[in-house]
Amino acid sequence: MKTYLLNNIFYILIYTLPALAQNNLQFDSAKYETLSQDFEGKTIKVRAFEKIIYVSHPVDSTLEILNIYIPEGYFSGETINNYNSETAPIFFPNRIGGFMPAQPIFFINPPQNGRGNSQQSNAILMALSKGFIVASAGARGKTTPTGKAPAGIVDLKAAIRYLKFNDKLMAGDANKIISNGTSAGGAMSTLLGSTGNHPDYEPFLNALGAANATDDIFAVSAYCPITNLENADMAYEWQLNKIHSYNFRGKSGNLDTETLKISDDLKAAFPSYFNGLNLKNNEGKKLKLNKNGEGNFKKLVLSYLVLSAQKALNDGLDLSKHGFLKIKNNIVLSVDFDGYMNYLERMKTPPAFDGLNNNSFENHLFGNEKIDYRHFTDFSFKNSKTTNPQMAEIQQIKMMNPMNYISDKSSKIVQHWRIRHGAKDKDTGFAISIILATKLQNEGFNVDLAFPWEKPHSGDYDLEELFTWIDNICKK
Repeated sequence: MKTYLLNNIFYILIYTLPALAQNNLQFDSAKYETLSQDFEGKTIKVRAFEKIIYVSHPVDSTLEILNIYIPEGYFSGETINNYNSETAPIFFPNRIGGFMPAQPIFFINPPQNGRGNSQQSNAILMALSKGFIVASAGARGKTTPTGKAPAGIVDLKAAIRYLKFNDKLMAGDANKIISNGTSAGGAMSTLLGSTGNHPDYEPFLNALGAANATDDIFAVSAYCPITNLENADMAYEWQLNKIHSYNFRGKSGNLDTETLKISDDLKAAFPSYFNGLNLKNNEGKKLKLNKNGEGNFKKLVLSYLVLSAQKALNDGLDLSKHGFLKIKNNIVLSVDFDGYMNYLERMKTPPAFDGLNNNSFENHLFGNEKIDYRHFTDFSFKNSKTTNPQMAEIQQIKMMNPMNYISDKSSKIVQHWRIRHGAKDKDTGFAISIILATKLQNEGFNVDLAFPWEKPHSGDYDLEELFTWIDNICKK
């Protein structure tokens, strides 16, 4: 009898309780508020399903929440932009910045946590006006012990699983989720696209009680993604090594002798890293850099700047003041690399990401529940200016870099990628986005990469183009 009772208790714990937890994650279609806003001469009316806790065992129920907005017309059988309640894609924007905790985007009156802006509000309004469902998730961030990497990406994956788990209960096609983010949020978008269903994240998702569903998505929109962090210091100095003045968040000056040596060392290390990637250009030729940082990869970087300048010229912008551009008959022939970097200017001092004083935004990300800040590159760990420096675990570092998963057969990789990196963006090196895009292209994925002229570190500035791209891939 005792054995029988123990077996039954075991059965309840192993099978019944998880099933009940999953039932708690069912979408409640009756729990909504009707909201409306005017946008571009139209009234956007939605059913708003807000502050849905998307996991069974939330660590932070103020952040692990999901807002879902569905055009009211879908509930009366309307068609919007040739989509209906069954076929409408799901636009999945996040408002993560600096790897900080983030609330989801709200249809009206976004919370004051420093990340709400009119561009993000316009993005969801435009998405809704074009017939998309909007689902925006909050996520934990680096400022709390339980928000260190990979908490943010795990939370977003859990929200994706909630949407897929409830696909039959709510409007929209959960097989067509398009992630959108800027800066650290852009990095999260690239991680969603490159790590679909990967087992590395499974223990974290299980601990949260994520829904029993997959977390791969349909497409990625990433603006200025701050990614490939363990190699970003080298890429930054390869690009800006000759620029010795800096201006970072109100602190400006010139690099001293010690810091110039750090820049030189990081720049010298970049070719070895890059050449080890074995990337190829569109002609199938291997992209290389010599020990001085010269080679056809540098020419590839310049080619993106030529395209950027040419588009600006075609749009009627006067570029004649820029001596680093060679223009003839309204055709941009070339860009001088050093001249362009002088125009761009340096923002960060080396190392740009893994600070030797172990006090950068990214050092904060790679802490853990006991240690708030930790190094994540061998260079900064070995040259740390702190007493008893600590290094983040290899697995933690791995899980925050999409480059580590693009060739991994255990990941379901997104087929469609749109990456925008402003040509005036100096938060991270141009090479980082180009390396990501080239790796994806080499693996056979569709990538739309551009460097919009004079755009700084920002996002959602070309919404018409973005949603035209999304429409095209969704309607193929």
